[in-house]
Amino acid sequence: MLEKTKVKSFSTLFSRIYTNVINPYAKVRSNGKGCREERSLMLDFNEAQTLSELMNFLRSAGASTRPDIARSTGLSRTLVAKYVDLAIKQGLATEGDLGTSTGGRAPRLVEFNYTIGYLLLAELGASGLSVAVADLRGNIIEVTSMPMEIADGPEIVLKAVELAFKKLKGQQKGDLWGIGIGLPGPVEFSTGLPMSPPIMPGWDQRLVREQFMKTFDAPVWVDNDANLMALGEYSTHQNSKNQELIYIKIGSGIGAGIISKGQLHRGAQGCAGDIGHIAIGEPTNIICRCGNVGCLEAIAGGAALARDASQAALQSLSPYLKQQLDKNGAVTGLDVTQGALRGDAWCVDAITSAGQQIGKIIATLVNFHNPSVIFIGGGVSSAGNLLLASIRQTVYSRSLPLATRDLEIRLGDTGDSSGLRGAAEMIISELFSPSILRQWVLRGVPALPLQYQL
Repeated sequence: MLEKTKVKSFSTLFSRIYTNVINPYAKVRSNGKGCREERSLMLDFNEAQTLSELMNFLRSAGASTRPDIARSTGLSRTLVAKYVDLAIKQGLATEGDLGTSTGGRAPRLVEFNYTIGYLLLAELGASGLSVAVADLRGNIIEVTSMPMEIADGPEIVLKAVELAFKKLKGQQKGDLWGIGIGLPGPVEFSTGLPMSPPIMPGWDQRLVREQFMKTFDAPVWVDNDANLMALGEYSTHQNSKNQELIYIKIGSGIGAGIISKGQLHRGAQGCAGDIGHIAIGEPTNIICRCGNVGCLEAIAGGAALARDASQAALQSLSPYLKQQLDKNGAVTGLDVTQGALRGDAWCVDAITSAGQQIGKIIATLVNFHNPSVIFIGGGVSSAGNLLLASIRQTVYSRSLPLATRDLEIRLGDTGDSSGLRGAAEMIISELFSPSILRQWVLRGVPALPLQYQL
């Protein structure tokens, strides 16, 4: 009996030493029998919230001293010292040069260690895809683009993405921290499932997240491409003006990403901003790919422009489009934007009309949401100021004066770089959110299994 008592006392003593000295963040749980304990390397939520606040500050502010961190975040110096030490211990932060002294010994600068890992990113469009690798600051290091029809189905498209990821992964040093994928259709963010995407036959409820988790053994997030483009523009221009931001993507389809109070607004199921399927007010019998009649993207999207341009070329209404048809055997939405830039009358009218239709819907968003800035992106935005002027004129004439008093409407990124930047921001924001950060930070590297946020 005495020996058992000694063993139990020693076990309890070791547990206390381990918990308070060796690893003060280890959580001790009884197995229900009172004679054995399990240790889970997980912060509690309050600890994770404090560390999350610190890391997000370091990500946005750059190198800072401990006193600067305390002043900027409102955290006590004791808490700053504790969690900076934890971040350094786990490799999330590094100490650098000496900062400016305000009396006494100069404090050392602390900064986010963005080289500790890397991210794999993919942006899928209707007729092409781009994959990239980025550091943990979201800087795009290498991009590979290729033509690919999303309508070819998930087996073909996702296999191409996998092969491109494997090639990029083989060239990297360090740990893969996460994968971010943008899809050109509605996505239920909590599960990563595409949900009845109109231009993506065969993709409905495809297990995209699970496929890449299994292949790469890393956390994976999937979202709508317009949402990622909004995140990309916001992460590039983080200031008070952009706290209320809408990104309008005008490609084959039309979608919007909404930033409110500096946070991406996805809605209850993740399909907020799907403005391409808002019905225009004018009578029309044009059937959209979603099955409804008169949707905005069926009138003014890139696929709609290509459809109307084909008829114009066949009827010789546009010399430029007729030339492109004879040369390539088909015309595209890009041909319309290029024709407009070259002064082709039919193309100019088509872009102007599309801008007016899109502007009417944006005016409704402006009156409803009251954003401070609207970015216009996507392939059709390559028409530049011609499209922008048409949208601006319509929005300003149909919106409330107060809503447009300080409103900026400007061109965003016409390519995939904003979406890729947004995918990187999505991954890092999720990994450093308190509920996810607490699950992995004491392991040192984000790894599966991981309980995603709902």
